[in-house]
Amino acid sequence: MAATFVPSYRTKLGEAYCADSLNFVPTLPEDSVNLVFTSPPFALLRQKEYGNKSQETYNDWLLQFVSMVYPCLRDDGSLVIDLGGAYKRGSPVRSLYNFRLLIRICDELGFHLAEDFYWYNPSKLPSPIEWVNKRKIRAKDSVNTVWWFSKSEFPKADVRNVLTEYSGRMKKLLRDPNKYYKPKDRPSGHRISDSFGRDNGGAIPSNLLQIPNSESSSKYLKHCRSAGVKAHPARFPSRLPEFFIRFLTDPGDLVVDIFSGSNTTGMVAEAEERRWISIEKDIAYTAASAFRFVDANYGESNIKTLYERILRGVCVDFSFQPKAVTLF
Repeated sequence: MAATFVPSYRTKLGEAYCADSLNFVPTLPEDSVNLVFTSPPFALLRQKEYGNKSQETYNDWLLQFVSMVYPCLRDDGSLVIDLGGAYKRGSPVRSLYNFRLLIRICDELGFHLAEDFYWYNPSKLPSPIEWVNKRKIRAKDSVNTVWWFSKSEFPKADVRNVLTEYSGRMKKLLRDPNKYYKPKDRPSGHRISDSFGRDNGGAIPSNLLQIPNSESSSKYLKHCRSAGVKAHPARFPSRLPEFFIRFLTDPGDLVVDIFSGSNTTGMVAEAEERRWISIEKDIAYTAASAFRFVDANYGESNIKTLYERILRGVCVDFSFQPKAVTLF
């Protein structure tokens, strides 16, 4: 799809590139991408090994990438950005960088805020240490803002694809609606009709996504250990991109991650039968992300060879035999 770039590896449905997205994204055809789902390095105070900008320069830096995404999105396409919050340096006061970014993406680039989501990670450790653990004057930070932007006011979306399981009380109501409620107007002004007792296959999810990020024994981590390489330190759980990929795209649609890291987005897109492109500028992270597409029992020596060949620029093809790798 990108003629001037060679993928580090490809699968039946996708391609992973080691490249700077500022150079790669303009090569994508206009009106070709259904969803860009990404989690860029956050504007944190502590410098991370994968690189992150200061709060003072962060929004100008990230807007460069977002502006290049706009032309390649389809008219009914979406851009979803996961951003962690941060504090101001030396003060127990929150930075507003992620909220300022939200405003600028809409006001300056022409995106619409389709909906604001919040990812609650119940397994997140208490932080920041100074204000939460030591002085005990703040609660732990365990929620990320996830902005869903759209190119038009009516992007492709179908909440029926992400219904959640009914609560126990709702299941009882569905078995015998007349026993648990009567159609009437509520004090709030909402009208509860007799269709409230209809089984729609699940409950409509809220915009608070409770997803633990506690991966410890995945295939990816197993192969990183066997190859003697460090896993990407800022991985998000597969259920996060899974929600938006199911919600905002159909099988065969194209999903792109412009800061792909360990390529969780590509792995989920492949499982959901979406085409995908991942872009990561660090070749070590790109090479290790290929572990997500090999068999869990792939031999340790083969894993090391796979990793080393990608480092040397050899494209690995997973597209024909899921449990075997063709190198060329």
